[in-house]
Amino acid sequence: MTIPRFYHPGALTPGSETALPDNAAIHASKALRMQAGDEAILFNGDGQNYLSKITSIRKQEVRVDILEAQPCQTESPLKITLAQAISSGDRMDFTIQKAVEMGVSIIQPIASQRSIVKLAGDRAEKRREHWQNVAISACEQSGRAYIPSVAPAIGLPEWLAQKPEADAYITLAPDAPTALAQTSPPGNNICLLIGPEGGLTDHEIELAAQHGFALVRMGPRILRTETAALAAIASMQALWGDFTR
Repeated sequence: MTIPRFYHPGALTPGSETALPDNAAIHASKALRMQAGDEAILFNGDGQNYLSKITSIRKQEVRVDILEAQPCQTESPLKITLAQAISSGDRMDFTIQKAVEMGVSIIQPIASQRSIVKLAGDRAEKRREHWQNVAISACEQSGRAYIPSVAPAIGLPEWLAQKPEADAYITLAPDAPTALAQTSPPGNNICLLIGPEGGLTDHEIELAAQHGFALVRMGPRILRTETAALAAIASMQALWGDFTR
């Protein structure tokens, strides 16, 4: 039987006692109907799982003893930074959730010319916090103990001017001369740029190419923004990552 996993934002030390965060406590006591003596796994993003045992459940409070730290071997050998143009509705949530499940390391929301959603100020920060929580929930479900960071949204030209160091920079274009599967195996550090609904403009594609991005295609069909990101990450994991384990 799978032991339930819960995110705990604080320090976790074997031999100590702690209370589950409110949302985790409600899930454990109400949805999972856990009882004193049941085991749980906590994680806080430091790369380890913490085997714990519930000691008491009182109203909204669930307390646990932290028994031991356990290494977590769920990280991909690939460090993929996903620079994802902001999409509308629940598409962005879906993309972040599934990208985290498939092992992405960093998520950089991008404001592109065709992005329908425009974010600024407090609204942008609230949206970033929401996306970070989506990433945390995906880690909780998928067994990851490192939490990918969701960076503040930034315009494409500004991000390209300060893009992170990587072994390979890749973006997708349906008419690109080279297929992803034909690309020479890069190093482990990959930066993937994905456009919004409607795709990147010709100017943006040219700008990305000027900053070292190689254009590759994912088959003969045009993919939706959320499909493109996930198909590319899955293909990278199958070609160069840990999907063959």
